Amino acid sequence: MVLTTKITKLLNIKHPIIQGGMHHVGFAGLAAAVANAGGLGLVTALTQPSPELLAQEIDKAQMKLRPDAEGQVGVNLTILPMFAEVDYEGYKDVILSSGVKVVETAGRPPGEFVSAFQNAGIKVIHKCVTTRHAKSAVKKFGVDAISLDGFECAGHPGEEDIGNFVLQAQGGRELDVPFVCSGGVGTGKQLAAVLMMGASGVNMGTRFMATVEAPIHDNIKNALVAGDSSSTTLVMRSVRNTERVYKNETALKVQEIEREFPGDFSKIHEYVKGENYRKSFQETGDIESSVWSAGEVMGLIDDVPTCEELITTMVKEAEEALKSGPSYITEE
Repeated sequence: MVLTTKITKLLNIKHPIIQGGMHHVGFAGLAAAVANAGGLGLVTALTQPSPELLAQEIDKAQMKLRPDAEGQVGVNLTILPMFAEVDYEGYKDVILSSGVKVVETAGRPPGEFVSAFQNAGIKVIHKCVTTRHAKSAVKKFGVDAISLDGFECAGHPGEEDIGNFVLQAQGGRELDVPFVCSGGVGTGKQLAAVLMMGASGVNMGTRFMATVEAPIHDNIKNALVAGDSSSTTLVMRSVRNTERVYKNETALKVQEIEREFPGDFSKIHEYVKGENYRKSFQETGDIESSVWSAGEVMGLIDDVPTCEELITTMVKEAEEALKSGPSYITEE
């Protein structure tokens, strides 16, 4: 059996599983491993310091694709508020010339980027934390699909705190384009459940961090395995840029500063800057010295498989759960 959904058809992938774009994690090796396993693997654009380096990273990913790969390598492009400080035009041009067929956009509204990508035959998935934003992205910009991010997710869950049990059901009622569930997902039974709510697949970040191919220090992976659903916390709530992160001494320090200086980003900047967790992920493996994104799915992570093992296991479990569904229906 194969789980065929609107998202597998739209993106031309075998399995309805997407590896989310993650800063300092979404490199060529991980993206290609997911694509080789039949999913959508994403290279994170802004992890690369320049458009030229992004072009090289995409090339690396495409060179790692097996001839029989049934997935795709795409690119995540997060459009940050500091728009003028990033060479988005350069990143856009690289993506357009790279041959990729899928782009995940996040952050501020993607605007003119959507039409440029679609004119080149690229499908656009936009990340949203409410169905209101999702419907706006479809109506105003014509995005092809939506990643609905629940409050459980790692990174930035927005400011409305909507969990996926409600959010995905809302998507099933309100969205006309394919959408995938993002946040808190790590098992095949969850995949089956969100399909029943109307989603067409799942987007996973933290779960893919705990894989063999994830290019991060083993200490980080071990922390994900050892942690549970209470091992995350929220920072930057006072500046309305909430981020779900691993609960460590640095995150707790940031919360303490926020209580003392609410709304003053300058007081916490040195603790939350990306270079800190880049060092933790790729150099030191120190799980305490930086603020790094992690989701509540930690409570469901108990091993570090290959991407192929993870995807194969999830799909098999989802198929078995879906096949058992009729057993709940009886004639009275």
